[in-house]
Amino acid sequence: MTGCIKMPQTHLSAIALEKAYRKGKLQVPVLRGVEVQVRRGEFVSIIGQSGSGKSTLLHLLGLLDAPDVGEILLDGQRIDDLPRQDRDRLRNRVFGFIFQFYHLLPELDLLENVLAPLMIRHSVWEYWKRRKEFRDLGRELIAKVGLEHRLSHKPSELSGGEMQRAAIARALVAQPEVLLADEPTGNLDNKSGREIMDLLSSLNEGRQLTIIMVTHDEALARQAHRTVRLAEGRLQVQREAA
Repeated sequence: MTGCIKMPQTHLSAIALEKAYRKGKLQVPVLRGVEVQVRRGEFVSIIGQSGSGKSTLLHLLGLLDAPDVGEILLDGQRIDDLPRQDRDRLRNRVFGFIFQFYHLLPELDLLENVLAPLMIRHSVWEYWKRRKEFRDLGRELIAKVGLEHRLSHKPSELSGGEMQRAAIARALVAQPEVLLADEPTGNLDNKSGREIMDLLSSLNEGRQLTIIMVTHDEALARQAHRTVRLAEGRLQVQREAA
């Protein structure tokens, strides 16, 4: 058939997800049958008020937690029920994570923090053999996020915006397919927040990196290709960018 436009394939999917947490004897539902599909190279924002389930959804998509009901699919293959070792490998190789509170290791300098995923991935001997290659890659990514002058600084010597940039470089060092960002500008001033959003947009456009970002900020959400809105654990609206 001629004249057909090939649409981007679905990269990551959530199928009928349900998740609840226990508070003492009380069971608190968080997600109630959520379904969402993200295309390869798409930038999707998940927006909602505190407690709406958006961070829980992000954690399920990245295999940081497991659904009570439902499935997570990567390129059409179910991944949430894989053996623990396989899920660990996917978290290290396929998913990159950016957290609101950075989670940098205080005893390591900037370069060491950025290289942490590669230290985890490789044996001590393999990492030692390739340490120059890895350190060159780390320096390249640190320069890309504008922190080449901070290589030997500890997290305590960095500003909030600098720590978030370091977290982005750390997420990218393993060359992930999917970047999951949980309130990446939540602890930043407006100027630093805009810089982080510009950086994420450039990564999405330049690398065709699939990005899923959680935020409560409507203006930030509009910078994505599409917005998924959650309220009381249910999907309410999916809005394409204008």
